[in-house]
Amino acid sequence: QVQLVESGGGLVQPGGSLRLSCAASGSISSRNAMAWYRQAPGKQRELVAAINSGGSTNYADSVKGRFTISRDNAKNTVYLQMTSLEPEDTAVYYCNRVAKYVSGSYYALGSWGQGTQVTVSS
Repeated sequence: QVQLVESGGGLVQPGGSLRLSCAASGSISSRNAMAWYRQAPGKQRELVAAINSGGSTNYADSVKGRFTISRDNAKNTVYLQMTSLEPEDTAVYYCNRVAKYVSGSYYALGSWGQGTQVTVSS
């Protein structure tokens, strides 16, 4: 079973940037779609960005133009570059393998890791 370990979080001022990494203990098939989720205190986990096997990406409206998801299959790693961070981006960020419902929405396939905390505050 593939285990995913998220890293790269931290405390950053509004307007700042962070790059999150998601490293897989096993091989991530290049056919797997991958996604980043986040969960803020008292809120449900929400999908932030997804990337499919062909490299096509999807983003939540709240992060479009600010976040970029990418993957390096050779390194079994998925990244989330975050810029122009806002206090509303404060959350624990998780990655996971995902698939799509017929409706087009994504659902997570694997178990959740520990996540990485991102705090945006002055």
